[in-house]
Amino acid sequence: MAAKFPCELVSWVQMARMVRGLALDIHAAGFRPDLIIAIARGGYVPARLLADYLGVMDLTSFRIEHYTRGAQKAPSARVKYPLAVDVTGARVLVVDDVGDTGDTFVTAMEHIRHHGAPTAIKTAVLHFKAACRYTPDFYVRKVVKWRWITYPWAVIEDLTGFIERMEERPATVEGVAARLEQDHGIRVARRTLQDVLMLMRGSVAGARDVR
Repeated sequence: MAAKFPCELVSWVQMARMVRGLALDIHAAGFRPDLIIAIARGGYVPARLLADYLGVMDLTSFRIEHYTRGAQKAPSARVKYPLAVDVTGARVLVVDDVGDTGDTFVTAMEHIRHHGAPTAIKTAVLHFKAACRYTPDFYVRKVVKWRWITYPWAVIEDLTGFIERMEERPATVEGVAARLEQDHGIRVARRTLQDVLMLMRGSVAGARDVR
């Protein structure tokens, strides 16, 4: 992916509201899952919250690897850690954070079908990008104009990747903040950037000034 591309930061509050809306939509549609499967890692948090809203006690996951740190895309989606349950006879809800290219869901659905015959299977995400080749059954927002979406559980990871790819990396926290706004259209709190730079082992001047 190019060094410059649009990005959206999603806060914890925004995410919680989106999960609530997703849960209400699933409930209104009459779908009552008895098993929720999170696609790791992005699906962990929304899947757990949906389990709470929908009263689902059986929650599991498997990991598909497609993107690495800072929006770097692998050549193809692949199952890294497989599903460990038989889904035969279950009403299954498969949850991820975003439908981006659709490769993850295509791989996920094929993987799940190798683990039994569910009674019903539905998919849910927070964001569904218009260019995605797989349309989930439930989503909160449709993203027409593509942008990378950074969820609150991946802020440090994504920002680290963005900063690592900067050419002529700025020497101050303020400079890095300005570049992030210039390259990705995002405004990042100073404390967050200080944490990122500290965890990058002080590769930018001022990174250790965190208190």
